[in-house]
Amino acid sequence: MRLFDSHCHIDDACFENDFSSMLERAHDAGVEAVMIAGVTVDTSQKAIRIARKHRNIYTAVGIHPHDAEGCTTDMIQILKDLAQNECVRAWGEIGLDFNRMHSPAKVQETWFEAQMAAAHELGLPMIFHERDSMGRFLEMIKDFPFTEPRGVVHCFSGTRTEMFAYLDLGFHIGITGILTIKKRGAELRELARMIPENRILIETDAPYLTPAPQKNKVRRNEPAFVKSVMERLAEVRNEDIETLSETVWNNTCKLFAV
Repeated sequence: MRLFDSHCHIDDACFENDFSSMLERAHDAGVEAVMIAGVTVDTSQKAIRIARKHRNIYTAVGIHPHDAEGCTTDMIQILKDLAQNECVRAWGEIGLDFNRMHSPAKVQETWFEAQMAAAHELGLPMIFHERDSMGRFLEMIKDFPFTEPRGVVHCFSGTRTEMFAYLDLGFHIGITGILTIKKRGAELRELARMIPENRILIETDAPYLTPAPQKNKVRRNEPAFVKSVMERLAEVRNEDIETLSETVWNNTCKLFAV
């Protein structure tokens, strides 16, 4: 069984003291590739430096909606230049987050649209972040003139209506460790059964969203724990884990042109 952690932040400082052993644990768990999602210019640059040193680590460049207020046209150009690196296979994590409102809504929308345009220009799939946008995120991706919509709604936690709208637009659904959490993941487990098998990706969002049973022992999530997401997904869908994991692996490789 081979696994692809399609979204993580192993560029985070919390991994610096045990980076090599963290990668070894991932390998031992069957994780053969990971995607590091950028959230700022600095993290995108750091992710690229990491990927250059390690086989089967890929990166995305982008400005997270939390950081949108500090974004500039020059930063978008820097990210476009960074995207010329061979390890960069996506643009993200980008989108709207109206929950914490670290950046004003209109500012988030401006730079979300600008980054969709940049990704579209470069032919890169997008890694989307959406939280409490009250339909505005869906409205914006529906209105954008994509010639071929490609991307994943990372850490999906929306409604059935939203999920099918994303699927109808051609996007993938990213499943995190929330799926494994008894109470918090109940609705997601119901929806996960309905996702076409060729549109599912799995992810950790490490160091966040530690899945069960690991969350009872450690606070920090890491790529090795994506195996727990895969196991729960196969159980929820009542599918053979080896067959499903190979399908999800192929979905991820196809989306990110790996």
